[in-house]
Amino acid sequence: RGGLYCYNWARRDPSRVAVIYGDAPVCDFKSWPAGKGQGPGSPDDWAKLQRDYGFASEAEALAYDGNPVDNLAPLAQAGVAIIHVFGDADAVVPWEENTGLVYERYRALGGTMELIRKPGVDHHPHSLDDPMPIVAFILRHVLPAEAGD
Repeated sequence: RGGLYCYNWARRDPSRVAVIYGDAPVCDFKSWPAGKGQGPGSPDDWAKLQRDYGFASEAEALAYDGNPVDNLAPLAQAGVAIIHVFGDADAVVPWEENTGLVYERYRALGGTMELIRKPGVDHHPHSLDDPMPIVAFILRHVLPAEAGD
């Protein structure tokens, strides 16, 4: 659930964040681990998440509006750039319900987001054989532009 952690941390103080790099991230726990969308979910992880968040019931968890997909405006307003790497055959964390939804909503808010699709890849392996496109994106958004660029 790393996507949940990093997005929720960034939302609390977006002025301290320049870039979010997500790699097949969970951005809506209704998708995973709840399994209320395209993927199968994980009943054990869903029960653990409900306990960890202190929800009194599944209905309370499903009504929760604190998922990253629901809280992108503070990040867009702060100018946080986002890059996601995802497998378009991810059956565990369906990209359409997570990365795809973040992309659609973030761009509508005026945010900068780039996607790197891995055709035919499931949830693993993460990253890229050559991580330079990720590094280049991060550097482009954290280092000041050189004079004359």
